[in-house]
Amino acid sequence: MEFCPLCGLMLQIETARSGRPLSLACPVCPYFCVPTAKITKVVPVVKKEIDPIFSGADAMPLQKAINTTCPNCRNTDVSFWEMQIRSADEPATLFFRCCNNNCGHQWREG
Repeated sequence: MEFCPLCGLMLQIETARSGRPLSLACPVCPYFCVPTAKITKVVPVVKKEIDPIFSGADAMPLQKAINTTCPNCRNTDVSFWEMQIRSADEPATLFFRCCNNNCGHQWREG
């Protein structure tokens, strides 16, 4: 990208036509220039670090615990999370998971 030295806007490419060469022109002010050399710039790509995603048994200790009863095993230690699965004007859905290692039952409300 090249920028106008007069107003600072990004210069636009004007294609060659009617005997005029290819040029870079400012869309606002009358500045234009004809490139005399190939314009190149190498920008290294830096990969963004991605936070690890926890699921299954790894996520169990990270979820909030609530004192409710599992309908499957009657355990009172249950974790929950909230997710917006319908449109924004609808309430979020609560998902529950039993913390009993032998059960692991999941259900939702809402």
